[in-house]
Amino acid sequence: MNVFFEESGSFKAGAVLSKQGDAFQVELPGGRRAKVRAKDVLFEFEKPAAGDLMKEADTIAQDIDLDFLWECAPNEEFPFATLGADYFGDKFGAVERAALVLRMHGAPVYFRRKGRGQYQRAPQEQLQMALASLEKKRQQALVQAGYEEELKAGKLPEALVGKAIGLLTKPDKNSIEYKALEAAAAARGISQARLMLECGGIPSARALHEARFLSEFFPHGIGFPAVEIPPLPEDLPEADVEAFSIDDVTTTEIDDAFSVEHLADGRVRVGIHIAAPALGIARGDMVDAIARTRLSTVYMPGDKITMMPDSVVEAFTLAEGGLRPALSLYIIVNRETQEIVATETRAERVFVKSNLRHNHLDEFVTEETLANGSGDYAHKEDIAVLWPLAQALFEKRQEARATYGLRREVQRNNDFNFYVEGEHITITPRRRGSPLDLIVAELAILANSSWGAFLNDHGVPGIYRSQRGFGGPGPKRTRMQTTPAPHEGLGVAQYAWSTSPLRRYVDLVNQWQLLACVQHGVTAKLAAPFKPKDADLFAVVQGFDDTYSAYADHQRRMEYFWCLRWLKQENRKHVAAAVVKDDLVRLDEIPLMLHVPGLGVHARGTKVMLDVMSIDELTVEASCRLLHVIDAPSASAEVAEEEAEEDIIETTDLSAESEPEAQAEATPEVPAAEPEQPSTDATETR
Repeated sequence: MNVFFEESGSFKAGAVLSKQGDAFQVELPGGRRAKVRAKDVLFEFEKPAAGDLMKEADTIAQDIDLDFLWECAPNEEFPFATLGADYFGDKFGAVERAALVLRMHGAPVYFRRKGRGQYQRAPQEQLQMALASLEKKRQQALVQAGYEEELKAGKLPEALVGKAIGLLTKPDKNSIEYKALEAAAAARGISQARLMLECGGIPSARALHEARFLSEFFPHGIGFPAVEIPPLPEDLPEADVEAFSIDDVTTTEIDDAFSVEHLADGRVRVGIHIAAPALGIARGDMVDAIARTRLSTVYMPGDKITMMPDSVVEAFTLAEGGLRPALSLYIIVNRETQEIVATETRAERVFVKSNLRHNHLDEFVTEETLANGSGDYAHKEDIAVLWPLAQALFEKRQEARATYGLRREVQRNNDFNFYVEGEHITITPRRRGSPLDLIVAELAILANSSWGAFLNDHGVPGIYRSQRGFGGPGPKRTRMQTTPAPHEGLGVAQYAWSTSPLRRYVDLVNQWQLLACVQHGVTAKLAAPFKPKDADLFAVVQGFDDTYSAYADHQRRMEYFWCLRWLKQENRKHVAAAVVKDDLVRLDEIPLMLHVPGLGVHARGTKVMLDVMSIDELTVEASCRLLHVIDAPSASAEVAEEEAEEDIIETTDLSAESEPEAQAEATPEVPAAEPEQPSTDATETR
């Protein structure tokens, strides 16, 4: 005897070996034995064999007309066998019984299961709706299959034109367009992005990299709503100085400028003037909400996404030719010893006479020309005063670094500017640590350190950047916090970002706090927008850290991308490089570091010639192999290279921090994971 039964939602047939009580011991066609309860058995049969019954039933089930079967079915519940005689007539045997069950059970649109072998036909209205839905899905499947075939053939379906970026960034995975793309890419054995690139769905790998970043961090676009800027305080005094800034030719957010006044007794008063948007923006207003959402300007080669609307930047940037609102730090310096004998912080309007551009000045302002007084350029006498001051500030920081167990800062020879025109990239070397760099960086570091102490002296919280543990063997820690702490990498007792309020939200927050100290003195603690232990201040710190790091990652990725583009553009098959460590090398002509498998063991600084085998702009990867060694470094050069690399590691290698502000605008080396690199804090200078 055989039985046809239900097991775990599917139907099976098997030969009965024995029966005990209400349970059968059954052997299935494959040899597996199972215990089947009598209530799960739909019917018993003698012939055909269990395996043959299932094969024949599957075949017959496919030919059963569901529409006719539904017409024959009663409205109330019924056992499946009720329809057997009506549909099959006298030939309603075991095979037909099994076929009927399989067909009805596999068509829930027509028949609803109400129990073992019990069914009820679907109401006509619901059946029509379900059939319409099935037909729609069938048609969609045909359309999807058509899209898939076109994509596999390397052709972009008309329906996908303009949708490729969305499908690759934040797709609706239930859409037929995405399913077709997914299936076609799997069939081709390539990524969806590469398939879209081959089909012309995306114009370039660059467009995809930028779109992915924007979809995650700027899902609503990069535009700004219309904003109104409140009028500045009417009692803002006018400074009796003429200031000048030093930036790259592409810089628009000019945050800092400087002035020099000669006093009696061989002293000078140096002014560090920082754009003061906090004088016109209030905590909680519309501009603040925008800035707090973005938290920083985003830099990338050839482009940037500003933190504030253009109208706000234009109102507060230190553009030449007029009086500009500024928060100024004045320092009185003894020119003979370069010692700072007094400081003062003021909120005022400053006349900005010139916006100098280091692109035009670097070749004229050198150590040699400053030493012999040669050359003719704007603010020559002022720069001549600031140069020895910057050197003295640098040396003082080196002494402080030594107390933390850090060696003297060592600079690599070159930095690089990126200039993008369409899809063409120009990468130009620029000497790191030039006099103009050092002046801007050291004065920025001085301002951030001095204002950090100023806040602390007034009992007003601020946002500080600290580095601890860099002089010892233990873990190195770099963090942002609301209380002052040493920044060992820079060699200062405290460091509060305050010199880039147009580009960084942290600096804007600190400027509000500083203005409270300037305007309210001993009661500043009560007047400051953020009070001690303010939960909102902690939230700013956390949000900024995460976002700033993400922006920096995107910048580095795009710089890497444009370096690869430069190799392709210049058709560089062979490139010279220097060994950094193990199989890591740094190219000579562009700021690109690569791993070269099989490089072998070479001393740090060894010059090698590489064969560029492949470049993939989509994955931002390059494959190179060693051609030959050009030359090995001398012992002293190897030590210098090693010290430079260790110094970079200790200070977190934020190249942007070692470039003047202009560089960051054109080369977005700006925000990187660790924003401070001792020698020249370029972020501060941008």
